[in-house]
Amino acid sequence: MYLYTPDEIDRARAHHQAVIQGADDVDVKRIGNLGELAFEQFCREYLPVEMWNWKNEEAIRRCNPESFAAYDFEVFDYTVDVKTSRDVSAFRPGALLDNDPDDDILVMVWHRDNEDALILLGWERTETLKSKVRTQEEYSGEEPEKLAHLATRPMNELHDLGPNTAHLNQKPENPFKPGDRVVKAEDEDASVAVVVEILPPEKNATLYGQELEVETVSVAFPSALDDGPGDWRTIHPAKLSSYCADQDIKLYSYKQENLRYADHPFTTGDYVIKPDYKDPDLAIVTSVENEEVTVVFEHLIEKDYLQPRRLEEVCEKHDLSQYSFKSEEMAFQSQH
Repeated sequence: MYLYTPDEIDRARAHHQAVIQGADDVDVKRIGNLGELAFEQFCREYLPVEMWNWKNEEAIRRCNPESFAAYDFEVFDYTVDVKTSRDVSAFRPGALLDNDPDDDILVMVWHRDNEDALILLGWERTETLKSKVRTQEEYSGEEPEKLAHLATRPMNELHDLGPNTAHLNQKPENPFKPGDRVVKAEDEDASVAVVVEILPPEKNATLYGQELEVETVSVAFPSALDDGPGDWRTIHPAKLSSYCADQDIKLYSYKQENLRYADHPFTTGDYVIKPDYKDPDLAIVTSVENEEVTVVFEHLIEKDYLQPRRLEEVCEKHDLSQYSFKSEEMAFQSQH
């Protein structure tokens, strides 16, 4: 068995995709998405990447509705559906077949009540499930009152269906995550960008007409995000990819080694606080110059949202006090 612990990005994407899908039961759909994310991590660790395909990868990464598919994955040319449940009785052979008799393989994932951890219990061929049900009915009669048969084969036996491979551990080693502020490495005058999404390496993104065979980092620049219809800083980083796709905001792709974390990450419009104050007020950055940021306290701005490029003008027009601080003295204050 394998334990999968979803991070904040996974959990937010799983939920938002379920909402966008218009699922009748958002909770069930979210948990199903987490189950797929768990199995994707297993595949990435142990199976040759060119021999499996996740049908819903882009839909969940970009929080878009899924196109209809009868199954979730293709592995070694087998169709695989992931079944996720808190109730382990759902993994009895008869129950599994009642819900999905047509796919080649079913993977069983159990989740905790608060969805902070999921366990990949195992998998089974559908044909084997049918045989077990038939045998049970013909020879076994009723199951013991306190002992029910659960269908499962160990997860690590799944790679026996394909070529003989060692544990491949093909998980990308990318230091960045959505929402991070980055700049182009070895460029002393590079503009700050926002990480929007990380593409799996097998997606083979292109850069300047050349196909990339590494994990690609897609970023957007705050100036382009500011031109959107609302305050993108109030959007959870997990949803930025969906937002940019919906609003047709241009993304730029980089190899991960061509980026580094921004030493001075703040841009006009950012929500910040001075953390060494005992009870710091929320402020909004009105301008940035070298290593210094100028801010206005948020409670002085009467409108719900102002385009960041207008903030300094509005402050001067209405004689609103602005204060300047060293960049390293300030910290982001999340508004999502």
